[in-house]
Amino acid sequence: MFRITVLFTLFLLSACSPRLAITFDEDRANLTPQHPIFVATSRAEDPEILFGPQRSEQLSFARYDISIPDAHDQGNIEWSSDADDGFIAVGSSRYETGRAFQSELRKSLQALPRQNRSVTLYVHGFNNTFADGVYRLAQMTHDYELSGVSVHYSWPSGGHPLGYGYDRDSMLFARDGLEQTLALIHEAGAQEIVLIGHSMGALLSMETLRQMSISRQYDLDHMLGGVVLISPDIDVEVFQQQAHRIGQLPQPFVIFSSSEDHALRLSARLTGLDERLGNITEAQSLSDLHVTIIDVTDFSNAQNNHFATATSPALIQILNALTQSDEVFEDDRTSRLGLLPGTVLTVQNATQIILSQ
Repeated sequence: MFRITVLFTLFLLSACSPRLAITFDEDRANLTPQHPIFVATSRAEDPEILFGPQRSEQLSFARYDISIPDAHDQGNIEWSSDADDGFIAVGSSRYETGRAFQSELRKSLQALPRQNRSVTLYVHGFNNTFADGVYRLAQMTHDYELSGVSVHYSWPSGGHPLGYGYDRDSMLFARDGLEQTLALIHEAGAQEIVLIGHSMGALLSMETLRQMSISRQYDLDHMLGGVVLISPDIDVEVFQQQAHRIGQLPQPFVIFSSSEDHALRLSARLTGLDERLGNITEAQSLSDLHVTIIDVTDFSNAQNNHFATATSPALIQILNALTQSDEVFEDDRTSRLGLLPGTVLTVQNATQIILSQ
């Protein structure tokens, strides 16, 4: 067990982002391209890095306008204090209350064409700093050319590879904050919300949807325009129970998996099991659920195996092309056959798409 723990730590260390803070240069507000990233966070304030790993029962709200360098490589976050070379915040706002945050969000949505008034809500994973999550959403917004409004929910991860236990407790602590954030976004007038959870953030997303379903205060089908779980660090049986308790899953419901996800493979071994949801190899275990499993193993390598969906340029290009067609996630699975570079398998209600290069 000690050897497994050491290996697990080494893999997570190799996969983690630099431990840097957001760089500001508001004198360069004319830089383009730039992407406004709205943030709701259950982290406590930290004067050096804005928000740190400590927990706060009260949500804080902000917006950061992130400029992307001209020399940006698709799938990469360029960390640099020089605006010509790296990601940089050229504008920022703080909102004292959730209502003030909601009001600004509403203005941003109303400034868009009605058909584009959607929100992408990104929930980061294990071992992330505040800057990691903000910059990652800015990178995905840019590379995937997201047309709506981007919102990041930043929960109090310790931002340390040895902090798995702390992060797991912080994830549970953060459920009410994510529920509040979803409600604020919905009430701001979003036509739809696409919820994206990565790694442990996928577990937080499912736990929050489960408790919202139990409360019977929300119509999740009406509120959400889709759920995307990327490399979800969730026990498969736990996920099945969560999904059954939620009932009718929001559609589309997409799970990105990779059998070469070493972090999840070792996470599974630590639990004494063979797999996590993010590295399942077949759809049989989820056959009674209306889910689409996209296997991106062919795009995984030593550098990006835990987040290929955001970091692999080849995969980003394929997914960008696929999302231009509404047919990709239609109920008629046979319509996908001519659209996908890979194999489509259907097992009862579940569909598995094995992408290939």
